[in-house]
Amino acid sequence: MGRPAHRGTTIPLPPPVSDVRIVHANGDDVLATDVEVAESLVATLRGLRFRRSLPENHALVFQFDAAGRRDVDMLFVPFPIDVLWLVEGRVERADTLRAWFDLAIERADTLVELPAGAAADVSPGDTIRIEE
Repeated sequence: MGRPAHRGTTIPLPPPVSDVRIVHANGDDVLATDVEVAESLVATLRGLRFRRSLPENHALVFQFDAAGRRDVDMLFVPFPIDVLWLVEGRVERADTLRAWFDLAIERADTLVELPAGAAADVSPGDTIRIEE
């Protein structure tokens, strides 16, 4: 999770899982090669808050036990992101959220957060694979 931020420092990104990648199966486009999985409740609640950026080829993935209404808010996220709401690998919604104040809700069992523009070619109904 990193150490607490002190004045003048940033909270470092947790190390990515190097053997996982996100693939847009409707063309085999690789959306991210540095994948971080939010495995704890704290990581899930924190998400991308207080980070200064989301590096190219990086993704943050949230996996849930079952499909349900999942919201993504941009409170304390100072940069735009692409978000994919998936149910069993199928895209229910793909959206770009604006920095700081945006909010979106959709049904999903998996959420994928990517740098803005990374999922520009992804549409509802497409398939996303999380490969190891």
